[in-house]
Amino acid sequence: MPGIIIKPRARIFHGHEWVYGAEVLKMFGSPEPGDVITLKDFKDRSLGTGIFNPKSQIIARRFSRHREDLTHDFFVRRLRRALAWRETVPGLDVRLCRLVWSESDGLPGVIIDRYGDHFVLQTLTLAMDMRKELIVSALVEIFSPASIVERNDSPSRLAEGMETVTGVLHGQTPEPFRLTTQDGLTFLIDPVGGQKTGIYLDQLDNYQQAARHAKGRRVLDCFCNQGGFALAAALAGAEHVTAVDASDSAIETARANAEAMGVADRIEFVTGNVFDYLKAQEAAGAHWDVIILDPPSFARSRKTVADALRGYKEIHLRALKLLTSGGILSTYCCSHHVSTGEFQEVILEAAVDAKRTLRRLEIHSQRADHPVLPGIPESEYLRGYTYELMPAF
Repeated sequence: MPGIIIKPRARIFHGHEWVYGAEVLKMFGSPEPGDVITLKDFKDRSLGTGIFNPKSQIIARRFSRHREDLTHDFFVRRLRRALAWRETVPGLDVRLCRLVWSESDGLPGVIIDRYGDHFVLQTLTLAMDMRKELIVSALVEIFSPASIVERNDSPSRLAEGMETVTGVLHGQTPEPFRLTTQDGLTFLIDPVGGQKTGIYLDQLDNYQQAARHAKGRRVLDCFCNQGGFALAAALAGAEHVTAVDASDSAIETARANAEAMGVADRIEFVTGNVFDYLKAQEAAGAHWDVIILDPPSFARSRKTVADALRGYKEIHLRALKLLTSGGILSTYCCSHHVSTGEFQEVILEAAVDAKRTLRRLEIHSQRADHPVLPGIPESEYLRGYTYELMPAF
């Protein structure tokens, strides 16, 4: 088997599973893009097996500490292991979950989301993309799904030298359908044309945690998308909910979800830029008891973090000025490029400028079906906090 020898002090010796091109001492056996390769340290000791792509900055990604190949049986074993682990998570519905989360399940670049009998597959690394037929056959053997949809429309594929593509890999093209969560939230799922792979599975638990503060209160849900936080708040007994998003289609879907749940009479849907909306509401003297900030990623790369932090500060500053005394702010960041410390600091800066004092009540993360590997900080991308706006003193 061809392979690479890795330089001393490379990140793979500190718990990571990636090897960057600059960390390669030399290659042997002439590996080709997409090959399975042997990984060795600078003393010629085996470090396991990885996938190879010289077109990417991440030239190799380890998937096993042993000598293995990417066969049908391998994928069956890894998929069964991923399912078995999720079945141990208390309260997790394994029919509505992220079944595979890349390196966190030993399948670098593979993401599989399950919506009942329908599965959505992303293969974001070249080697896994070349073997997606094996992944599909393993899914069929284990689950007998009604459909497997390929949603390889992520820009991250471009870094691997691949084109973006969507389509159906197994079964018939699924029409949009509805699924109801264990907590009673109803969502329209469109695996082929919807945002992401259908819904934001990573936030499902956070919807309920935020909703615990909503009963009898006026709630503002910013960047509402399909309405997850707004729907949960209305279902929990909020007096009134305002849900804002710039996307017409997102607002239409959120309204349809509210109607299907019977809570549309308590939610006002607004199509518009959240920054402009908050500014206008501040000028109008409006106030809310609970404000939820769940923006899309403001930082797609480390180079854009400074701009992202300015954006985060502005929405927090405006939100704090709209929050009633004793009110609740739940806020989230979904970019791993923005560190926990940077996100907390920008919230504090906004509070100082707004002359407000915050008391932290809760810390949030991505749902348990998106497990985090401490050695791979990229596996943890969603962080959030719930604060109480303390009365003036």
